[in-house]
Amino acid sequence: MTRQRGFTLIELLVVIAIIAVLIALLLPAVQAAREAARRAQCVNNLKQLGLGVHNYNSANGVFPPLMSNFANPGYGSPVQSTGEWPLSWAVALLPFMEQQQLFNAANYIGGAFNAANQNTLSASKVATLICPSESIKVGPWLSTAYCNYAANFGGPASISAQSGPIVNMVNTTQGTCACYANANVGSFGTEGITDGTSNTAMFSERLVGLAPGGGGGGVLVSSPNAKRVDFSVSATVNPDSGGAGQALTVYQACRSLPGSTGSPASHDAWSGAVWNGSHSGTLRFNAYDHWNTPNGLTCITSGNPPGSYTDLITASSNHSGGVNVCFADGSVKFIKDTINPQTWWAIGSRNVGETVSADSY
Repeated sequence: MTRQRGFTLIELLVVIAIIAVLIALLLPAVQAAREAARRAQCVNNLKQLGLGVHNYNSANGVFPPLMSNFANPGYGSPVQSTGEWPLSWAVALLPFMEQQQLFNAANYIGGAFNAANQNTLSASKVATLICPSESIKVGPWLSTAYCNYAANFGGPASISAQSGPIVNMVNTTQGTCACYANANVGSFGTEGITDGTSNTAMFSERLVGLAPGGGGGGVLVSSPNAKRVDFSVSATVNPDSGGAGQALTVYQACRSLPGSTGSPASHDAWSGAVWNGSHSGTLRFNAYDHWNTPNGLTCITSGNPPGSYTDLITASSNHSGGVNVCFADGSVKFIKDTINPQTWWAIGSRNVGETVSADSY
């Protein structure tokens, strides 16, 4: 009689251990492959935005404004209304992103918060405006209105405010606009980007903010959610006159906040909250600036409401080590968190005259 031999307990445990080790080795590779695919989709989204801007420029002779003007009876003249949330650069790009039908639903007589838009345009989810690596899938305002891409309105305000390629088209004489006015504000096309379109950032990423009551207030600097909220720094900014020295001082103040520092309760909601709306006093909705380097903190300076043009409204993402940036020539590049701050400032401005070599970032 032939005797069949089975596995011993030790052999079975060895096989299980080998399988566990193989899974442990394979899982990071699978996760890395998935993140690479998500990052590639993010790059494609930004390329669509860049192409949309150039098609808009071809049709209108100018780049889209950061936010629209519209007549609000409460103010009596065309103004940047803070309450109505003027329609954003993203709405202007819709016809050039194969979203003509959605654009047709936009009512420029009011803003994103207006009843004419809130239940139609504002309630629509636009996949091109959402990074696949975003881990929060519900917006802090309407659940579908969130976005991950923000327009660059400039480098440090102390050097030159509103120096980016997507800026406001009004000045402070029009109503209650708190967004500041200087020679940079207005309408322009590629001729206004004198630093070169290949050296001027136009869009980047921002993680979605935490919903009101969702734990934003009190988030610590050391928390994984720190990039989703705002922190206060005791620093005053002199727009257009503080210079690079002041820019560096404010940058260092933001970078050196202790890990135990908490975010004020009022600073938690508006990053990426409204893809189709902007705010003249709170530029956090879908804009950012080139002050703090990628994936650093967003810091609110003294003397202005959160999200002012003098604040450090920082690009951020869930991509490891940096953020994707769409430049004004339509190209998309991955910019590392470790980029030199002066280089980051330089590619944030369109007309300050810095010399930036391609190998510096």
